[in-house]
Amino acid sequence: MTVQGTDARHKAGHDGGGRRRVFRIVAVAAAAAVVTTLAFAAWVVSLGPLPLAKAREISTTIVDRNGKLLRAYAMADGRWRLPVNARAEVDPTYLNVLLAFEDQRFYGHHGVDPLALLRAGFQLATRGHIVSGGSTITMQLARLMEPRRERSIYAKLRQIVRAVELERQLSKEEILDLYLALAPYGGNLEGIRAASIAYFGKEPKRLALAEAALLVALPQSPETRRLDRYPEAARAARDRVLDRMVEEKRITTDDAAQATAVAVPHMRKSIPILAPHASDQAVAIMKDVPVIHLTLDSRLQKVLEPLAHDRAIALGPNVSVAIMVVDNESGDVLAHVGSADYFDDSRAGQVDMTRAVRSPGSTLKPFIYGLAFEDGFVHPESLIDDRPIRFGSYAPENFDQTFQGTVPVRKALQLSLNVPAIALLDRVGSSRLASRLRQAGANLVLPKDEAPGLAMGLGGVGVTLQDLAQLYAGLPRLGTTLRLREIMPDADDERDPLRLMDQVAAWQVGNVLLGTPPPENATGNRIAFKTGTSYGYRDAWSVGFDGRVTIGVWVGRPDGAPVPGLIGRVAAAPILFDAFARTGKLPAALPKPPKGALLASNARLPLPLRRFRPFGELVRAGGDQALHIQFPLNGSRIELDRSGSAEASAMPVKVAGGVLPMTMLVNGTAVGQIDGRRQRLIDPPGPGFARLTVIDATGAADTVVVRIQ
Repeated sequence: MTVQGTDARHKAGHDGGGRRRVFRIVAVAAAAAVVTTLAFAAWVVSLGPLPLAKAREISTTIVDRNGKLLRAYAMADGRWRLPVNARAEVDPTYLNVLLAFEDQRFYGHHGVDPLALLRAGFQLATRGHIVSGGSTITMQLARLMEPRRERSIYAKLRQIVRAVELERQLSKEEILDLYLALAPYGGNLEGIRAASIAYFGKEPKRLALAEAALLVALPQSPETRRLDRYPEAARAARDRVLDRMVEEKRITTDDAAQATAVAVPHMRKSIPILAPHASDQAVAIMKDVPVIHLTLDSRLQKVLEPLAHDRAIALGPNVSVAIMVVDNESGDVLAHVGSADYFDDSRAGQVDMTRAVRSPGSTLKPFIYGLAFEDGFVHPESLIDDRPIRFGSYAPENFDQTFQGTVPVRKALQLSLNVPAIALLDRVGSSRLASRLRQAGANLVLPKDEAPGLAMGLGGVGVTLQDLAQLYAGLPRLGTTLRLREIMPDADDERDPLRLMDQVAAWQVGNVLLGTPPPENATGNRIAFKTGTSYGYRDAWSVGFDGRVTIGVWVGRPDGAPVPGLIGRVAAAPILFDAFARTGKLPAALPKPPKGALLASNARLPLPLRRFRPFGELVRAGGDQALHIQFPLNGSRIELDRSGSAEASAMPVKVAGGVLPMTMLVNGTAVGQIDGRRQRLIDPPGPGFARLTVIDATGAADTVVVRIQ
């Protein structure tokens, strides 16, 4: 009993000591685990937040109305990093190869793929070198966001932690987009979009298998596989990707053989610089906006820039060309060619000539005729004299220094005759023309301290190509303009139309310009257009429109020096017609005649509209005295005595010449007949301007405008 009791006590003591040792071990392990966990947590916290803002920095990118790249600006450190949407902008072939080669379970893991890590460790142990890194795309993105040169367990652990954080904060699509924007491709190229454009000259939306495999291989060792330095190394890496795809039965042997037979590019291509002037202007306006959407059409811009360049070269040294294309309905600028060559200093290529103030030559004449049609004293089929005439000290002459005699108004505009245009402007009023054009959105620049005069009808005023295009776009819009825009608007961006002229007048001008004789080897009656040449052969213009777009062309030297023989019809009009041809669409029909348009030959016009007579015409063709209002004088001020009787306050009108009976009109309203002594007393309208018109039995008319006080 004594021995047994001793043994029992010994055993109990032994068991108790064992349990205490186990407890101590467990406690120490638990404490170590807690300490390790706390230390790990503290280390994770010490890493700070993910540098997502910095990772999302991209090159300022200018895209067209369809999202296609026009121009990108390198980042401050010289890198090219373009935004990309994997699902919408990257070829599925590339995505399939990328995921199969780099991260087969990308959509199934949470940042870390344990199976891939185990496989990488086993391959390292059995083969003695790294076969695959075991990093997921998320882990690679973490490394790209926080680049480190060393390859260590610590660095790998950091990637794992960051990968888990990325998966918690971003969706799989966002992770893939960010990886495709940051992946290195050698030199200063980052992201698949910059690489595809630089190496293949195209967006990554459509890639051949060989191209896709190459773009998968390059980021693994971007500097030792640079295509512009080590093309053979890049090709070998590409072929290994293709071999891996065959092993995993992702592609067939024949597909791989065809892809490996494709040569790899040996040179980088330039990042596109389309619409550089519009891009520069947009960046200046939209500061710190990473992606700017313009209204331009990259396809149209791409064909018009070479047109401007080639025609400028053909026209001679130092000559530049500018082209502007505007959508009539929206006022959106579809193409903006500011110069013949942005990088040609001899042609001042970086000066945007669409915004330069130049003399418009005869390009303002259609608006003179439009206001004359609107006022109702002339019709396209009216007859008008083209003969020597003097307006004070100003005696306009035609470009060829000849005169056509009596011609229809339609022909006078189509032939751009100067005398008829100035005669109509004298009747319309220079100040009224300037006011109406400014009302329609054009910024007319006159010499300092000078008022609008008759010379503005022949180019004696400054205007830009942009403003001319805006004005001409108002004609197919039947009399209203919209301010041009180049930056895509927000949903609530609405612009009120601006008044240019009434609908009938705008239609009449467009109908007349449609018959302008086309340049040599061009088809007529398809494009309504007008040309212009400034004084001294400094500027050649041509602006035209169909029912869809308006195109303006300027040709000249940016420094304003004359170019002998530079004429709008010869230098600018052919470019205009070629630009319309390069839109890829047949000219659209102009609007139909609006309600109220008078369609008649000269013989069927009302008598006052059959022939235009300027102010001051005193002699008929047959020697008889022409109808002329002798009193009051045109432009005079009349002060009336309104304190006495109605007869005392009446205003006398006296005329000379003409054939009785004659009708008197005040502001367009008939007020009675002129008596046999060729005079009449009228009741004056209220204070302000009044238009007095007398029409004789033959339809001849004379009009004066007076100011009643």
